[in-house]
Amino acid sequence: MKTEIVTSLKRRATKILAELNKTREPILITQHGRPSAYLVDADDYESMRERMRILEGIARGETAILEKRVYSHDEARRIMRKWLD
Repeated sequence: MKTEIVTSLKRRATKILAELNKTREPILITQHGRPSAYLVDADDYESMRERMRILEGIARGETAILEKRVYSHDEARRIMRKWLD
C-alpha cells in the first residue's frame, strides 16, 4: 500500500487521484508521521460499505440466535399473519 503525507496530498492531489483511479490501491495518508486517513476509490468504498451492511446483518442474526431471540417457521408465519390480516 502506498503512503503519502498530507502535505503531498495538498500539493499533488490531481496526480495522486489519477494514480488511485488507475491502480485502485488505497493510499494511507499520514499527518505528523501518524496514520490519519485512507484514500480509496469511490466505487471500492461503496462496495466496502455494502459488504459491511451485509456483515452487520449477519452479526445481528448470530447474536439473536445466541440470545434465543428466534422463532420457528410456524411461529414466524403466525406472527406475520397477524400483521398482514
